[in-house]
Amino acid sequence: MLEVLFSALITILPDYLYRTRVEGKRLGHEITLFSVWYELRWGITACAVLAISLISVIFFFHPSAKNVVSLYRTVSILSDVPGRVEEVYVADNQRLKAGDPIFRLDTRRQRAAAETARRRMAEADAAIAMAASEITVAEGNILSAESALRQARDDLARRQEVHDRNPNVVSQQELDTLAAAVEGREGALKSARAQLEMVEARVASVLPAQRAVAEAALNQALTEIDKATIYAGTDGTVKQFKLEPGDIVNPILRPAGILVPETSGVGRFQAAFGQISAPVVRRGMLAEITCAARPLEVIPMVVTNVQGTIASGQLRPTDQLIELQDRKRPGTILATLEPVYPGQADGIPPGSRCAAVAYSSHDKQIEAGEITGFKAFVMPMVDGMGIANAIVIRGQALLLPVWALVFT
Repeated sequence: MLEVLFSALITILPDYLYRTRVEGKRLGHEITLFSVWYELRWGITACAVLAISLISVIFFFHPSAKNVVSLYRTVSILSDVPGRVEEVYVADNQRLKAGDPIFRLDTRRQRAAAETARRRMAEADAAIAMAASEITVAEGNILSAESALRQARDDLARRQEVHDRNPNVVSQQELDTLAAAVEGREGALKSARAQLEMVEARVASVLPAQRAVAEAALNQALTEIDKATIYAGTDGTVKQFKLEPGDIVNPILRPAGILVPETSGVGRFQAAFGQISAPVVRRGMLAEITCAARPLEVIPMVVTNVQGTIASGQLRPTDQLIELQDRKRPGTILATLEPVYPGQADGIPPGSRCAAVAYSSHDKQIEAGEITGFKAFVMPMVDGMGIANAIVIRGQALLLPVWALVFT
């Protein structure tokens, strides 16, 4: 409407004045409702062309977005493993700090496993203490075998000496018996030494390994017990939390509730601009928004980030080829808006829906010499046309309460 009124002031109005003042035609006589098109055809045509051109220029260089939302994330309250709730520490809509406990699962099975692991550790310690006694016994057996071996060798040596002097005193059969006894004592000594090595190996490797396995099982059970208590990972408010002792919690099928972080979505808005605005929307671009949560207010914003991809074009591999005609909705350019001054967007709840207008500015490019010539002459006027959208968004801010409270 503003563009049409402005265009009419410099097209239809001069044409009408020329017809009436210069040609002497009178409104209601020569200029009637039926002769308006013929009499004012040049002014009407020029007004239509100029209005369409102004509207195109304004909405291209100063794009608007009807879908502006302060998106925020939520954290599902889940346990690592399914289980039955034993104790609940918080209530719905309660504010939590990071590290506060939320609920605890039944840990009887884990506590039994921990007790079993402790028993196995105690059994391994007792076996190590017993093995120390076995080492002492094995060492004593070695000393006894060595002593018996020396005795047998001495007996063999003495009888062999007597035999060498007088073969009739000591028979060969007696010498063979003594030699066999020496071999038996040597075998007993080897057996005693092998027994000692076996006990030492058991003390050095087998029993410590058994104890380490029991200790690992104990640590696993204690870890499961610790994981049975679910803590808040960030500051936030608990929502949709109706958990009671005895309920079953499953990390896949049944979460316990939702934790809404305090700072998520506060002071940040995501605006969806049309694809035709892709060459214009840039970081650092000034914008204004008006929200239903803050009626009759227009908040100055700045574009802090522009998503480099359009969400409607994303592709996920499936067992079917994609059919593009099924995606009829055109994608939008997603831009992130933040207040120019901190605190200006306070009081707007995360998730609020707003409307936004962005304003192009080419002053820096003109000063830097990037834009010269006729374009440098025209661009300041194009930037000034943003006042039309500024008036529009202020009109929306004024009419929004009336529309929301009366006409809906």
